[in-house]
Amino acid sequence: MNKIINRYIILGFLKTIFNVILAVVCLGIILNLFEEIEFFKKLNEGIALPFLLTMMYIPNLIIKLLPFIIFISSMVYLITIKSNKDLLSLKIFGYSNLKIISILSVTSFLFGVLTLFIINPVTSSMVKYYEKTKAKYSKDIDHLVSINKNGVWIKELNENNLRITTAEKIEGNFLKNVTIYELSSENKIINRIHSDNVNITKNIWTFESADVFNFKDEYRSPIKKQNFNLNSNYNIDKLNTLYKNLDTVSFLSLLTKYDSLQKRGYSRELLDEKLNNFISLPIFLFLMVVLASIFSISSINKSQNTYYVFISIIICAIIYYFKDLSIALGQTNRIPLSLSVWMPIIAVGLFCSIGVLQINEK
Repeated sequence: MNKIINRYIILGFLKTIFNVILAVVCLGIILNLFEEIEFFKKLNEGIALPFLLTMMYIPNLIIKLLPFIIFISSMVYLITIKSNKDLLSLKIFGYSNLKIISILSVTSFLFGVLTLFIINPVTSSMVKYYEKTKAKYSKDIDHLVSINKNGVWIKELNENNLRITTAEKIEGNFLKNVTIYELSSENKIINRIHSDNVNITKNIWTFESADVFNFKDEYRSPIKKQNFNLNSNYNIDKLNTLYKNLDTVSFLSLLTKYDSLQKRGYSRELLDEKLNNFISLPIFLFLMVVLASIFSISSINKSQNTYYVFISIIICAIIYYFKDLSIALGQTNRIPLSLSVWMPIIAVGLFCSIGVLQINEK
């Protein structure tokens, strides 16, 4: 009998989660589709490509919003079974509030684990496709950056000349082992610049020492220049924003390719932050169910359901902004980045530990 009741509770809860996800997907499609249409409106593309890119983008958004989706789903499910007397029937069969919450919380935890190992690799590939496709149609197509296992490659159009920069790696605010080729409009090499160390903190790159090869010179002898400057469209901050999108890296890839991602230029702090985000997801989902239960089972009065739904929306907003504030504190080195990920979860956990004791007494 218990297995049948447990299955009934779990399937009902999963159905509610699916319905809430479906509602968020529909809302996301409407909002993001307009943005994609605006991007492609001058590129003579039909509706198919913007719609495809929207569908590639939405699943990753769902994962980011999953704690709040689970919270809303829990509220809806618990209010529903309370309103249609299912909660009372479950108590007749010996199911306490704590036992019902435990079943829902564990289900959410396992749903989070399933998301990390099965769904997240798919959504990461979809985001990667989204990023590559958008890059092909970018208006800034004359200025391209690629950072991979072969190093750093930068293509930019400067006045009438094309500049191609290659570097071994990015280290701090510096490009290491840099070679820059400047080509004319006829694709002929004008000069080549080589330096071991280039400061790219600003758009004016600083070379402590550089060898400049002028290909107009018949002998092509290098000219040694000290404190040499060069204007560029890129600096370290802009380069970081181009390749630190860790949404393209799945949880499994982050576990198995952590060292190689570091060698490609990803910051260790950012990798740790993303890894902690992944690890904390199932725990966050678990706690959001408990939090929703505190608000939805605290009264048997139907007239208070609207009040608790309103309060829960405010709580969602507070948690969302507290999470953003915590990450901002981590990114500005006020607190460790890893701790900034766990601070909202610790806060929710402390609140839930107090509230769940009161629920069990009802």
